[in-house]
Amino acid sequence: MKNLETVFENNKEWIKSKLAEDDAYFDKLASGQSPSILYIGCSDSRATAEEIMGLGPGEVFVHRNIANMVSNTDISALGVTNYAVKHLGVDHIVICGHYGCGGVKAAMGNSDLGILNPYLRNIRDVYRTHKKELSAISNEDKRYERLIELNVQEQVVNMLKNEDVQAAYKSRGIKIHGWVFDLASGKLIDLKVDVDKLIKEEMDIYQVS
Repeated sequence: MKNLETVFENNKEWIKSKLAEDDAYFDKLASGQSPSILYIGCSDSRATAEEIMGLGPGEVFVHRNIANMVSNTDISALGVTNYAVKHLGVDHIVICGHYGCGGVKAAMGNSDLGILNPYLRNIRDVYRTHKKELSAISNEDKRYERLIELNVQEQVVNMLKNEDVQAAYKSRGIKIHGWVFDLASGKLIDLKVDVDKLIKEEMDIYQVS
């Protein structure tokens, strides 16, 4: 898009369409938010959160970054999680990756990417953790897809390390999900990460009181 004026024209048409549906639409929008979902996804321009879920403004609290990471030292991601869980009281947390993720692809290579190196190292840690499984996949494209899925699963694990999430899980049964978006078909795929099993069998060392 070369001409940003198009954006403002689109905005005017969007306002008209919303007011045609409901003349109080923006009054309601301005009155506050009560989303039930915290969505952590990739910054890729093709993987827009609300659109792929068929939801609208006010229904999803969104944080996006390169390769949908939940890093334990990322203050931005931690702040979003804290606000969504403690103040907005979301019922679900979704970690959503997507096939064709450039961040995961970059992490599979050895190029020096400067400031991105420490960030991508987190994905390389996922590869190392699951190296036996990944090395057994001879097809490179399939190995790439599997690493995308495993990265989502590991970010679910990282989310379970969070104190606010632990407290919400114990007090009100907040749900954490791992999904992948397939760009080629438009489908959302639930990886069916067994969070209850993870908490019971693997998360003891991360529990805080």
